[in-house]
Amino acid sequence: MTAVLSGMAASFALGVTVTRTDIPDLCARLAELVKGHDLVVCDVAGVARPDVVTVAALARLRLTAGRYGCRLVLAGAGPDLLALIRLVGLADVLAQPGWEPEEREQPLGVEEVVDGRDPLA
Repeated sequence: MTAVLSGMAASFALGVTVTRTDIPDLCARLAELVKGHDLVVCDVAGVARPDVVTVAALARLRLTAGRYGCRLVLAGAGPDLLALIRLVGLADVLAQPGWEPEEREQPLGVEEVVDGRDPLA
């Protein structure tokens, strides 16, 4: 994990692996970093094999940043991490800038309703 300051955004990078025991320390380091910033860019490109613990750590980091009035955005998330984030329902909270759901997917919370008056295809 590294932390770098750049303008009004702070940069925070996760290491290759994240364990549950790392989460409190990551949150404490982020809490020190966000003071005086309104945005944290969390670089997750170095995460080798994302898992549920990785997503839990990112969710906790997002909450920590929010407690200090700071936004956390992801950078460098690979398809496996993005799929896990979608799977656990955190796509609205833990997204990369410019990231959109895949074209074939329905946006979360939207379901197609069948109208009986529609002609059959």
